[in-house]
Amino acid sequence: MKQTAPGVWSEGITEREYSGDLIRNYSRYEAASGSENDSVNIGNKISILSDPYANHNFHAIRYAEFMGTLWKVTSVEVEYPRLILTLGGVYNGETS
Repeated sequence: MKQTAPGVWSEGITEREYSGDLIRNYSRYEAASGSENDSVNIGNKISILSDPYANHNFHAIRYAEFMGTLWKVTSVEVEYPRLILTLGGVYNGETS
């Protein structure tokens, strides 16, 4: 967290690069309400080799880049020395 104005705090984003393995490759389409187009969600699991920074901040991981797209991280499992990231829909939030 960093202070952006007196009494106002916002999350600061730090991108880090990790390598890992794709351990589950799964996708599904969901009907978007009020739209003719379906939205794609993936249920992929990626196992990354973590470091002390990732182990200390695993709860703050918001997105991961996979196949050139940013995806929401919906859950993180700690299996030292790895973190298992479960990916969901496309991430549209703030980036660094």
